[in-house]
Amino acid sequence: MTLLTRRHILQGAGVLTLAGAGFGTYACAVEPGFRLDVTTYSLTPPHWTPGLQVKAALVADIHACEPLMSAARIRRIAEITNSLDPDIIFLLGDFNAGHRFVTGPVYPAQWAEALSVLRAPLGIYAILGNHDWWHGALPRMRSDDGESVRRALRHADFKVLENEAVSVVKGNQSFWVAGLGDQLAYPAGSRRFEGFDDLDGTLAQASDGAPILLLAHEPFVFHRVPDRVSLTLCGHTHGGQINLPIVTELFTEQEFGMTQVYGHIVQHRRHMIISAGLGTSIAPVRLFRPPEIVLLTIGSETAVA
Repeated sequence: MTLLTRRHILQGAGVLTLAGAGFGTYACAVEPGFRLDVTTYSLTPPHWTPGLQVKAALVADIHACEPLMSAARIRRIAEITNSLDPDIIFLLGDFNAGHRFVTGPVYPAQWAEALSVLRAPLGIYAILGNHDWWHGALPRMRSDDGESVRRALRHADFKVLENEAVSVVKGNQSFWVAGLGDQLAYPAGSRRFEGFDDLDGTLAQASDGAPILLLAHEPFVFHRVPDRVSLTLCGHTHGGQINLPIVTELFTEQEFGMTQVYGHIVQHRRHMIISAGLGTSIAPVRLFRPPEIVLLTIGSETAVA
């Protein structure tokens, strides 16, 4: 056996330092700042109308800020979304930045102008997220309870849904898009929050038997969603943002009270899709959970789980 010398130890330490630096660069710059996946799902959820096929693009958790989520990058994301040729686009909240590690803000008027190129024949529908309620463009900025976000979205000609359901028609068949108010809108101290959400009131507006797509920024509501909702679409969790065995599951259980925080989730024949989103929260880091646009085909020939 060869004895370790001081030179060997120093060489090994140097390799580990370089590897750690490279790993950190990837997690703090490359993955959150340059990667973008298009994640596809195809399913026919319960209570969906036979023969009705809708292709939806999901854009979640932009967390606009410099340098990682600039207005220019948001414009590129919007253009890529358009290239997917969706019938309808859902913006699932958290447009404001999610952490203080920034070089500057991207204000609502700026990110909304970048998104204004989005096009879909059945429309573009948006809900607000917790960061849109809690503060301004950056966490240190004063909250206006989401009013600047609403104003920017409406100026871009997007339909803002807060505890509201609207009927959408494709061909001669209809479905409902129901947007829930944010469930963490009002901080109430010591990690407690009061919501602006009204699930029962929102679903009561779906006045016929057409299928319902529910937009909810946080997935916490899922256990209360009734069977008549075909599919719940969420963001908020960033898919854990850092995706490591055991560690991520422990974190998500503590942070979100649930271990399944990403992807297509089925519970008792109720279906939910959670997007990993685009930006970052708490810290500007992503690891093995790259930013994504979700392209969802609803009404395929895939069997219902």
